[in-house]
Amino acid sequence: MLEGYFPFWKQLSPAWQAALEQAAERRTYEKGTALHRGGQDCIGLLIVESGQLRVYALSDEGREITLYRLLERDICLFSASCILRGMQCDVFVEAASDVRLIHIPAGIYQKLMEESAPAANFTGELMADRFSNVMWLLDQVLFKRMDARLAAFLLEESDLGGRPVHLTHEAVARHLGTAREVVSRMLKHLENEGALQLSRGDIRIADREKLNRLAAGSIR
Repeated sequence: MLEGYFPFWKQLSPAWQAALEQAAERRTYEKGTALHRGGQDCIGLLIVESGQLRVYALSDEGREITLYRLLERDICLFSASCILRGMQCDVFVEAASDVRLIHIPAGIYQKLMEESAPAANFTGELMADRFSNVMWLLDQVLFKRMDARLAAFLLEESDLGGRPVHLTHEAVARHLGTAREVVSRMLKHLENEGALQLSRGDIRIADREKLNRLAAGSIR
């Protein structure tokens, strides 16, 4: 079950391989299910077999912003934040679609990192990559225009979820960490410019090249 997900698998002893396989459990969740609820929650490591997870932050006022999304074969570390030294952050994880996951309890993975240098190195590299994503987002929020971020988001969502984009204005606002009114105003402007076609619950890209030009610098 796990060999294809961990590059250090063949460096583990047969005993550790067996222990991890025995501890791992397949789970399925429906779209919208909350899987991790901040720093006090530590359910363990989550590996995405199919579907998509959304990792997001939540302000004191209740405003959300998507930090990044995890797709097939990605590993969620923030759901096991209690095993990472110095990790104190309220990050939330939800199922962005119906998902099938492999769950590894936090305790056994923490012990694995203590006894296996390759596992610890892999985890450190993965965490560095996740923080790189967060720093990229911080740069976008601080220094990029909202219309460019919106255009980039719609292009990415179209590539991930198909066309048209089946999201309400409120859902788009939650991803971008802004108000629904701001998103609605910008979507209407882009429709007037011929870049989008809007209908209830759907956003259709009418001119992809125009969106690409607007999104320059905000596409990962």
